[in-house]
Order: sequence, then C-alpha cells, then structure tokens
Amino acid sequence: MSKAPSTKRNNDPERKCIAFGSSHLKAELIRFVLSPDGVVTPDVSEKLPGRGIWVSADRFALEKAIDKNLFSRGAKAPAKIPDGLLDLVEQLLVNRVIELISLARRGGEVVSGFEVVKGALISERARILIQASDGSERQLGKLRSPEGKNVYFNCLNQAELGLAFGRDYAIHAALTGGGLTKKVRTEATRLAGIRKTGKS
Repeated sequence: MSKAPSTKRNNDPERKCIAFGSSHLKAELIRFVLSPDGVVTPDVSEKLPGRGIWVSADRFALEKAIDKNLFSRGAKAPAKIPDGLLDLVEQLLVNRVIELISLARRGGEVVSGFEVVKGALISERARILIQASDGSERQLGKLRSPEGKNVYFNCLNQAELGLAFGRDYAIHAALTGGGLTKKVRTEATRLAGIRKTGKS
C-alpha cells in the first residue's frame, strides 16, 4: 500500500511520512517526538519540544512505522517504542475529537438529536455530519450528509459521542459552522484514518 504525495495548498506546511516516504500536509499526519530517555511519544497537539517525526494518519502507516521501528530513522537516534503505542494514539485522537465537539457545543456550533440534526441538514446550516459508528444502519441511513469532502464521519461510537454532550450516548450530531469546524474536521479525519472508519 502506498499513498501519493498531497498537493500543497495555500502554502500549508508539509512534512515527510516516515512510513510512506511521501510528503503530506501536516493536517494529514501525526507528530511524534522522543522523550528525554528516547521513548517514542505521540504529540497530537503538536506542542511538545523536540525533533518532529511524522507518520500519515493511517492505520497501515502507523503499524508499519511501529513494526519496523522507523522512528529511529526519522529521529536519527535510537528510539524505544512503548507497548500499546497504536492504542495510545487512537485514544488521544478520540479524546481530542470529543473535546473539540464539546467546545463547539458550548459555543453553539454543534447540534445533536435526530430531528434537530435533520433540520440543520434540510436548512443547509450543517457543515459536518457525525454519526455513531455503532448506530443501526436504519438509523444512520435516514440522514444524508452535506455536499463536499470530509463532511461525514462515523469515527466515534455512541458512548464517545455522548461524552461530548454530557450524556450517556448520542447517535447524530452536526457542526453548523464556526471557528472549530476546521479543527473538528482535521482531527476527525485523522481518527477515521487510524480507526479505518468512514469519512467522506
């Protein structure tokens, strides 16, 4: 499996994926650094100090980087891979997506519930449709996502999506615009790549 290099847009910075060897926009990659004792550490918020090591937000790419310890080559130094690194990356991205949706909710930028989301889609206020991965096909199939790329995600399950709304579960949500829409799209796209769930 291989990925073609991304087309650079709007002078967005690019980095090289250590697994695929191709350059991609930073939004399509996950950053890692080495801790002071040489342990590979995911940096999903891209704030940790140190030389960045970049891997495509793709489960196959991350598995390859771990299995072959490509982090040592990327860091140009010995790298220790901790147990459960893939699961850790996945959970960090889950937490990040939940947190961003929660922030958007508090800012009035996201709605939930079948009828409310349906209304936002009909009125074309919805920019992104998010549905729980473990919702029934009958439930999920009743709503049609907005037009465009990366506007539909099902990378969270019902319990995870519910956390963003302070409830036990949620099945349908929609971002209706605002400053967090781009961040939610970026992080949900990364998570979908790691979980290999649907996005469109």
